[in-house]
Amino acid sequence: MFESFFPKPKLFFLTLLAWTLVSVGFWYWQGQTVGEFVGFKFRPDDAEPVIGLGHFTTPGFLWFYIYFTLVSVVFYVFWSYYSPHQWQVWSILGSAVLILMAYMTVQVSVVINAWYGPFYNDIQSALGGSGDTTTSDLYGHLITFCIIVLPYIIFVPFKLFFTQHYIFRWRTAMNDFYVERWAKLRNIEGASQRIQEDTMKFARIMEGLGVYIVDSVMTLISFLPVLSALSIHVEEVPILGSIPEPLVVISILWAIFGSFLLIFAGIKLPGLEFKNQRVEAAFRKELVHGEDDAKRGDPVSLGNLFDNVRRNYFRLYFHYLYFNLFRYLYLQADNVIAYIILIPTIVSGRITLGIMNQILRAFGQVASSFQFLVNSWTTIIELISIYKRLQAFESIYKGQELSNLDKEYIETDGKIDS
Repeated sequence: MFESFFPKPKLFFLTLLAWTLVSVGFWYWQGQTVGEFVGFKFRPDDAEPVIGLGHFTTPGFLWFYIYFTLVSVVFYVFWSYYSPHQWQVWSILGSAVLILMAYMTVQVSVVINAWYGPFYNDIQSALGGSGDTTTSDLYGHLITFCIIVLPYIIFVPFKLFFTQHYIFRWRTAMNDFYVERWAKLRNIEGASQRIQEDTMKFARIMEGLGVYIVDSVMTLISFLPVLSALSIHVEEVPILGSIPEPLVVISILWAIFGSFLLIFAGIKLPGLEFKNQRVEAAFRKELVHGEDDAKRGDPVSLGNLFDNVRRNYFRLYFHYLYFNLFRYLYLQADNVIAYIILIPTIVSGRITLGIMNQILRAFGQVASSFQFLVNSWTTIIELISIYKRLQAFESIYKGQELSNLDKEYIETDGKIDS
């Protein structure tokens, strides 16, 4: 799955993690100093945010684009010399482009969040009847909003287009990798299904899930400073009272709670999904044999195999019942948690309508980034089951030890116990 697309995957991802930590650390430690040395004049940290397209052309952003490109190229050149790989342009430089596009997309949301403040403050002023806000002021805000989202409307389709090509290249790499080893793989149970269907599903899920992971990380990086800056308006929260960085701390704790809640609630689902693919494959295989051999696919054999299918689905339905109960309970509570935190601040009158909307939006963005497992757990379960199948597939031709689930399947000739 990974060695077909990435050079020496284990070492590659370890060096990627190390290089990322070094690059990010240097950016926050000496990035601005180096930027000033090469001629960039940065805006003060306490300066008002630029609301509009100018946000993307500030010296800080221009220097970031150059720095990101440099560290990406250095990493690519290192691996090009250390371990050349057929797909390294897509797997390394393509990944860097995806990350940069995700960051740019999220920055549009950051600018929109800044736009919410003055817009809703003027709404509050207009509703109060003071006469300080005119119709032209409000129309002006809406025109600014349209200007802000214009690059988003244009940019996102190209981002999705590039992502689709990136993922299909990965599927092509997997397909070529397995086809080259077809002589060893052809006798493995479900070999054709794994090469065609499982690689297709793997690519399809990674297209959505992989992009969601990157977007979540970029959202977190972009909105944590915003939420931290807005925390100065919240002096006290229910139960906990006065704590440092209250909005950041509670958003993290709330997301961690939800993630662990769903992990424990759905802990049995990946194994059941994996078994589900097994029993479906056994039933389908007997039907295929029955097309060519009159002695195969008799009603008794097919009935027994379908009983395994039915039994496993009913187990899945039961476990999804309480999993979804906990999931939707948490998601409904998530709709009001930010308001609960802000109630003492709202009652005290310390914030305006604009600031309140900025806080709610930023809190939601940060919380949703941390809630990756909550929002994607069912998709992750499907991906894990596909990963297990492909991993077992590779283990067989590599002569490695099979997992317990694969051993169980082979020993029972496809009949999974209830």
